[in-house]
Amino acid sequence: MAHPKHRISQTRQAKRRTHYKIEAPNVATCPTTGQPHLFHRAHWHEDKLYYKGKVLMEKNSAKED
Repeated sequence: MAHPKHRISQTRQAKRRTHYKIEAPNVATCPTTGQPHLFHRAHWHEDKLYYKGKVLMEKNSAKED
């Protein structure tokens, strides 16, 4: 019977035995802007922050004195 020459670490052993795979993130399309974004995340489009198709806030491009 074959015996390993060196001990295999628990981390390396777990990596070999795992069945978890990397999954692509779920991407949604905003109904208002049509831009792709991650589910349940707000996203910026043309200096406006959108969430669920509604504007949450606008970015101030010019500072007021």
